[in-house]
Amino acid sequence: MGFLSDALGRVAPSATVAISQKARELARAGKDVIALSAGEPDFDTPEHVKQAAIRAMAEGKTKYTNIDGIPELKEAVAAKFRRDNGLDVTAADCFVGSGGKQIIFNALLATLNPGDEVVVPVPYWVSYPEIVRLCGAEPVFALADASTGFKLSPEALEQAISPRTKWLILNTPSNPSGAAYTGEELRALADVLLRHPHVHILTDDIYEVLVYDGGTFATIAQVEPQLQARTLTMNGVSKSHAMTGWRIGYCTGPRELLAAMTKLQGQSTTNPSSISQWAAVEALNGPQEFLKDWRSVFQRRRDLVVSGLNANTGLDCLTPEGAFYVFPSVKRLLGKTSAAGARLETDEDFVLALLEETGVALVHGAAFGLPGHMRLSYAASDAELAEAVKRIQEFCAGVR
Repeated sequence: MGFLSDALGRVAPSATVAISQKARELARAGKDVIALSAGEPDFDTPEHVKQAAIRAMAEGKTKYTNIDGIPELKEAVAAKFRRDNGLDVTAADCFVGSGGKQIIFNALLATLNPGDEVVVPVPYWVSYPEIVRLCGAEPVFALADASTGFKLSPEALEQAISPRTKWLILNTPSNPSGAAYTGEELRALADVLLRHPHVHILTDDIYEVLVYDGGTFATIAQVEPQLQARTLTMNGVSKSHAMTGWRIGYCTGPRELLAAMTKLQGQSTTNPSSISQWAAVEALNGPQEFLKDWRSVFQRRRDLVVSGLNANTGLDCLTPEGAFYVFPSVKRLLGKTSAAGARLETDEDFVLALLEETGVALVHGAAFGLPGHMRLSYAASDAELAEAVKRIQEFCAGVR
């Protein structure tokens, strides 16, 4: 009998780790590496948020808290959902965990049984299908490729739903593609979901504040209030306030589900860090003006990268509406050979050769369920991005 659990055997290691590991090894060996493989803002946590954490420590707010978050933070979360998303909720309808990933994990572990299905649009964030599998359920993949702007069509959703479907996971703006659904596009998906009352919706809105070109963010329970009773709306301060390491995610959803998630969290991590919670209260209640500046910086970087990649022969890059990723196709360059003689049969071959020959670290599309692409995070300085684009262009020009 094996020592490790069967559940763990169902899960693949994070596919982004191999690239990051290789990039670190090359950097240690003295190679000039530009790592654009990470999913976190390069800005620092705002000063007023850091000061709130320092105050919390000075005031001795360092003890255990309620499992699902301090009342002050749950109030701030409810106020945020009312203010920004038009969701009529109170603190009793909200829950706080150690990062958005824990919210997703709690919700799926609290609800999934063997044989249940979860619809996951492709391309997807690497953890969605693995968490589903860890819970003993099956991910059902619904293709949302470049032909639909990386957005799930109502037809593809309808086709993926079966009597065994328990959840749809919807991420907007999307990691890895940057696609952001408009209110009208969500309306069309909501119409399908209204016909299937047994399907719950987990919407991952972690990149909410990063929508460009004057676009407006929308979330599905806001677009169709009838769906609110079966929607878990998840968010966090990681991307909005550059607080990835503080580990605070939050959500609103049906109270029965939140109670189950609290029961589960009570037997796993218990409360999120008390100090991080007080910092998050300030993040949500404090000034938000800086977000406008961050957004314009990210939009400028997006435009720099998209125009630079499309100036290449061989790459095809859509202009994403949000987040801080682009997801260009490398299909026209596959089946060829790099200048240094590497065979480029797959997108993974492509990103590994790119890293080896130019020092630019990106993540291959197959890691996100859509081979033939690569993900570039433009959460880096303009100078780094310009240099990375130049190296990528030279690499592509050398492909024979």
